[in-house]
Amino acid sequence: MKKIHLLFFLPIFLWSQDLSELINISQKNKLIQSSQETVESIKDEYSSVKRSYLPNVSIGTSYQNTNRESQNIPANGYTSYAKVGLTLYDGNKRYNLFKSYKSYIKSSKENLSALKNEVALDVVNYYYQYLTLEAQKDAKQKEIEQLKSEGNRVKNFVDVGSATTDEYDKIESRIQSSIFDLNQIELNIITVLHTLEYVTGQEVSITAGSAIKDINANSDLKAQRPDLKSLEYNIEKLKYDARQEKSGYLPKITLDNTYSYYDRNYKDNSIPEEYKDQNVFTVNLSWDIFNFNSTGKKYSAKYKEYLSKRSNYEYQKKKADTELKTALKTYEIGKIKVKAAKASLKAATSVYDSIKSKYQNGLVDNVTFLEALTEKYDALSQLKSSQYDLEINKATIIYYSGKNVGDYIE
Repeated sequence: MKKIHLLFFLPIFLWSQDLSELINISQKNKLIQSSQETVESIKDEYSSVKRSYLPNVSIGTSYQNTNRESQNIPANGYTSYAKVGLTLYDGNKRYNLFKSYKSYIKSSKENLSALKNEVALDVVNYYYQYLTLEAQKDAKQKEIEQLKSEGNRVKNFVDVGSATTDEYDKIESRIQSSIFDLNQIELNIITVLHTLEYVTGQEVSITAGSAIKDINANSDLKAQRPDLKSLEYNIEKLKYDARQEKSGYLPKITLDNTYSYYDRNYKDNSIPEEYKDQNVFTVNLSWDIFNFNSTGKKYSAKYKEYLSKRSNYEYQKKKADTELKTALKTYEIGKIKVKAAKASLKAATSVYDSIKSKYQNGLVDNVTFLEALTEKYDALSQLKSSQYDLEINKATIIYYSGKNVGDYIE
């Protein structure tokens, strides 16, 4: 029978996930899969572009029929051909186009890394939000338990006439208010779980106990986030795009070799057939020497876009440095907050124990007692909240410094 019970509860344990497992699951969500497909799409597009510059071979055939035969034009006939073409020089467009795609691929890869890290940070936030709410729920349940116990004690005094009903009513009112707060907390827990399910793509059951590795906030951390690297490579891409437009100022050289086979049918047998096949090799040069400055305008537009993105990159880089500094300062304040919360809990517990004893001996009224009770459990909840906030602060520093959040889970 025990084995059956164990097998029944086994899936519950298997479904519970710690922070590291939640992050691993989230890295396979649909949004990240979409970004991965984008990277592969760009790679395939680049491969196609490269192949377009290799020698191209084409074959074809045609049938012709005319009502006026001549020596050059038979009454009917077939012409078949095989053609090889190659772009020898295109004003350096090929070089800049390939460079542009390489930068584009790097940018998309960094964008994918940035998305993964952003999702990981979101999971960290939701994980500790859940644990904070669970701590609040636990504290509220203990508060309600204490209130009910005290309510039963006061009711016994009311029944024998040793206490007034208004004392009991005050406690009962506080119980109902706390039950409402508890339901609100439970609703917030459900909301966080649903959000995590959306991020991970599956149902989750959270296991407590995960933590973020301690970091050295005094070390020389720099903002080297992948989203900034993605912007940097995108700027590089735009630079090469602009240079592609300048290729319009230069000549283009192509090579063609065409082999043709002729099957001519003359009605007039006296007309001699000069040849059956022919091979033609050509070197072609084209140069747009005047197009009303269309090339210049295209280059100018691309270059201005490049300058715009570069300015945005500089702004985002400074913003990232500021965000990292703010995160470091928030972390230091968070450590102070935890110390303060511990002291507050110790003081609130001490005050509650003292007032509870005085209240039970009739030395203080129930209003003072209820306030002390609320302050105790609020202090307990605040301590847990500040401790979990500190974990989020550490993850935020890791994110803003460009490191992989998932590597710092323990």
